[in-house]
Amino acid sequence: MKLNYLFLLMLATTLQVRAQDDVYPAKEYKGLLFITNGTVHIGNGQVLEKATVEVRDGKIVGVGANIAIPQGDVKVFDVTGKHVYPGLILPQSDLGLKEIAAGVRGSNDYRELGELNPNIRSIVAYNTASMMINILKTNGVLLANVVPQGGIISGSSSVVQLDAWNYEDAAYKQDGAIHVTIPPFSAPRSRFAVRSGPPVDYVKVANEKIEEVKDFFRQGKAYLEKNSHAEVNLKFEALRGLFDKQQALFVHAGSVSQMLAAIELVKEFGFRTVLVGASESWQIAPLLKENNIGVILGAGHSLPGTEDEDIDQPFKTPAVLQNAGVLFALSDDATNTRYRNLPFNAGTAASYGLTKEQALSAITLNAAQLLGIADRTGSLEAGKDANIVVSEGDILDMKTSIITHAFIQGRQVSLENKQTQLNERYLKKYGLQN
Repeated sequence: MKLNYLFLLMLATTLQVRAQDDVYPAKEYKGLLFITNGTVHIGNGQVLEKATVEVRDGKIVGVGANIAIPQGDVKVFDVTGKHVYPGLILPQSDLGLKEIAAGVRGSNDYRELGELNPNIRSIVAYNTASMMINILKTNGVLLANVVPQGGIISGSSSVVQLDAWNYEDAAYKQDGAIHVTIPPFSAPRSRFAVRSGPPVDYVKVANEKIEEVKDFFRQGKAYLEKNSHAEVNLKFEALRGLFDKQQALFVHAGSVSQMLAAIELVKEFGFRTVLVGASESWQIAPLLKENNIGVILGAGHSLPGTEDEDIDQPFKTPAVLQNAGVLFALSDDATNTRYRNLPFNAGTAASYGLTKEQALSAITLNAAQLLGIADRTGSLEAGKDANIVVSEGDILDMKTSIITHAFIQGRQVSLENKQTQLNERYLKKYGLQN
């Protein structure tokens, strides 16, 4: 029995290894690189026809139509007829923390026990071997914000670049934000919900939780104002970045009541704040602008939150925020698509009030600004990292977006993944490819 068990274990391990993407991180490229003759979408609203992007040692040094290409040892990619974009940014995800959501707990490390965990760091649990990573690159996503879950204060998120051996290599900006979840003020809206036991006063419970968070921040502030301590409090130490403005507070809130509670929290402590989810943010867009609060919208391809809203309200919300002057980004947190529809969420928003370039900014430059990395990425401008994708067609259009090249910090990265491997395998099997 032991021998049989050992044989089955070895067989399962072998099959698992063979099922992984056979892709290695790209080697660093030093020198000049040119991407020429493409339609270049800067990311800030500008579009340049038949333009060239010049890259030196992983940094963009110039973008324009009159850039001369020198002779000698340089790399040149002629992308005539194609579109050149900044690498897309996924601002909210559990990428690398959750591989198989149901049934395989060993593949998941995204949630911590306890209610108040600002000291939890998602970056140290990030799995660079996740099968989803290479699939996202095929859709143009090159950076992602990896977010922990659980409790009221979940911990800190980090931005990773999607071509790395380990989490140290992947880290693009570590611990950029602390995440807080505002409890709901009403019962879950579901006709399938089964209610048993005594009735719950959701308003009372939510207010108690919010007051607990406020009291925790007050204690943390008092702790940090002292120069020395008999004992180090790791949870309070983790709040230091919030109070000195090195970190942002990302508040997960969907309803108006939750977002109003978040605004009160901001007013007391003065944190730089971004709302995550924010499905009803269209109702209070002027108030969000007044309080300088950014927004990361969740799954764009979804039903409205209430029966009274228009059926296409999730599609129209980005335009409402844009017109109100609210800095916002789009994400894709739908569990069935696993983030890959990020560009197509933006494409839908472009059909409901946004221009194509505004929609592109919502998944590039806007996301970079909210994540605190706009000085390094988010647009194709001199001095920024060469995070670039090239598509045969419109990257926001599911029918024409075919990514042909991707560069992270100037390194050309592989676009191979499990799906491309299976495609090649069966094309060869049936004689459709040599």
